[in-house]
Amino acid sequence: MQSKEKDSVNLSYLSSFPFILEASEYVRQKYKLMDLIESRVYESARERGKERVFQAIEGEIKEPTIRRLDDRVNKEIELLSYPFTRILVSCVNDDYLTRRYALAEAKLAHSRMVSKSSDFLIKLGNEFCIDAFLDNSQFRVFFADYISLTAGLRDSKWKLVNRMMDHGWVDVTKEDFARLLLEAIRKKILDSLPVANLPEDISNAVEGYLIDIKAEVDKIKSKFDSEGFGTVKPECFPPCITSLIGNVKHGVNLPHTARFALTSFLIKIGMSSEEVMKLYATSPDFKEEKTRYQVEHIARHGDEGYTPPSCSTMETYGNCPKKDNLCKSISHPLGYYKLKNKIKTEDEKDKNDKKTISMSD
Repeated sequence: MQSKEKDSVNLSYLSSFPFILEASEYVRQKYKLMDLIESRVYESARERGKERVFQAIEGEIKEPTIRRLDDRVNKEIELLSYPFTRILVSCVNDDYLTRRYALAEAKLAHSRMVSKSSDFLIKLGNEFCIDAFLDNSQFRVFFADYISLTAGLRDSKWKLVNRMMDHGWVDVTKEDFARLLLEAIRKKILDSLPVANLPEDISNAVEGYLIDIKAEVDKIKSKFDSEGFGTVKPECFPPCITSLIGNVKHGVNLPHTARFALTSFLIKIGMSSEEVMKLYATSPDFKEEKTRYQVEHIARHGDEGYTPPSCSTMETYGNCPKKDNLCKSISHPLGYYKLKNKIKTEDEKDKNDKKTISMSD
């Protein structure tokens, strides 16, 4: 490590927010990529990078354990672990892991920024070209940026109609602005992965790190195997429900309308609240208490009228990405499931009848 080097760089800032342009430029100019991947000097950075990936899979990247080293060296380890982590995630190249990782990195950055000054947050926002300024202690964000950053936030408080706006500027609190920064960071990291044109020799050099990571990702995703649906028959699901489940498996945050449609459908066809909870447990924004309340609320009222949306409603909200031939003859996802199940049962009966006849000949 170049711990004795004297320069004017704010290494604490760069190591805390390694996704900013200044940090990537600093690393590019000071270090050689193959040295980072192969040299024993950077082994601590590689181990921290691998740790970041595993912690991201678990849902939270924690602050590093302070090593008995010079403070500057500790900061370099933290800074250099970030590009190595990006290499590992890029080599695995799994949508679920990538989304999970981007959110976990953004959450780590959020935990580091919440205690910073308002001026600091504005400066950090400039890194993402967020058009915002301070009016005394009030944060003001240009409406176009506000809409873009809140597009994936489901809480009603983020809706533009619930905000004060003056000549295109939306008023937000310091806490809310930090939350918008979290979303900006998540999008920046997600959009930059996987790393383009990663040389094959680099992929080969990190293969030893990838084995455990891939195994852990496969372990998490195995929770979505069909046996997790109990007596429910996933092969009879309509395309819209299959698509929503696929999005959950790949770490996509479903909008409220899609979550209601998926949850109410699964409850109606016989899945328990716990089975549905298990399905959502690996979503990037999974919050057990809130999700449990929503799922159990739908489950308790399922027989009273919480029926899944019709096909036309699913289309209206953009939750019907594709159709198959069977969709043309039905108007409701539950109708599809019942019809597909009936067809499947009759086909199996025909096969058994033919098998019986064949054996009696």
